[in-house]
Amino acid sequence: MEEKRYYSLYQYNMDTFGCRVFKASLDAGLTCPNRDGTLGSDGCIYCDQGSRYFSGTGTISRQMAAERERIHKKWPGAKLTAYFQAGTNTYAPAERLRDLWEEALCCPDTVGLSIATRADCLGPEILDLLAEFRDRTRLTVELGLQTVHDTTARSIGRGHDFAAFLRGYEALKARKIRVCVHLIDGLPGEDKEMMLESARQVGVLEPGGVKLHLLHVNEGTALAELWQQGGYRPLEREEYVALVTEQLRYFPQKTVIERLTGDGDRRRLLAPLWSRDKIAVLGAIDQRMRKLDLWQGDRFPAKESAKKDT
Repeated sequence: MEEKRYYSLYQYNMDTFGCRVFKASLDAGLTCPNRDGTLGSDGCIYCDQGSRYFSGTGTISRQMAAERERIHKKWPGAKLTAYFQAGTNTYAPAERLRDLWEEALCCPDTVGLSIATRADCLGPEILDLLAEFRDRTRLTVELGLQTVHDTTARSIGRGHDFAAFLRGYEALKARKIRVCVHLIDGLPGEDKEMMLESARQVGVLEPGGVKLHLLHVNEGTALAELWQQGGYRPLEREEYVALVTEQLRYFPQKTVIERLTGDGDRRRLLAPLWSRDKIAVLGAIDQRMRKLDLWQGDRFPAKESAKKDT
């Protein structure tokens, strides 16, 4: 296997566990303050069922068993990270969360726990619970930042600003909890420089992991309506590949690159259709980095002054 020019999740798992580890995607039936009326009822402009199309149904044990069977068909003997992906997975009473996470960890071949949530859903009791599980397993909290620019966050209906993200992030780091930060490229109104600035500022934080997502236009979302009216232009493949290869340069070498493009629901994807060929996109990123002799972290720490958008 040719050496990657970034620290891939595969390499991290091999370094940490000595074997292949895959995420078992789970739906705990939790909602989001941006959908239940607390902050809003429609979610973010791109929200499509809160990522529920990735997950199964039934109890956590049943979902874990199904995911284990699916993964072992291709990779017998692989280990699992229980990935609470759908919804906001710290948005419930601590005792309920404890039961859900306990159930997942008791399943065969489970070596880690990954909790997807929002930075504004991390109260003291939840933070204490996360710290307890940090001492029991390989724990990662995945925070959806999406952008450092508050103007964009408001326009997409995110429901919190960059300052709120920083408070949540710093509270997790104070408890020595590993954090993976999510960014979305191609958000409405953002140009290349704004997306690079998001990468620069996240790189300065030195997170444990980063996920870069391409913005998908999915049927039934507010973004789809905007796109259909001609008010949004998705990124072209060449733009995305060039952007990601530049963003990687701002993340420290120790930060694990857990994703370089997201998966959408193929049944509901409207644009960009080129994103369906994920292998080709990843290959193009690798090829460009080799051709231009680029490496993750070769611009870290960023020399440019970080400018917070207000």
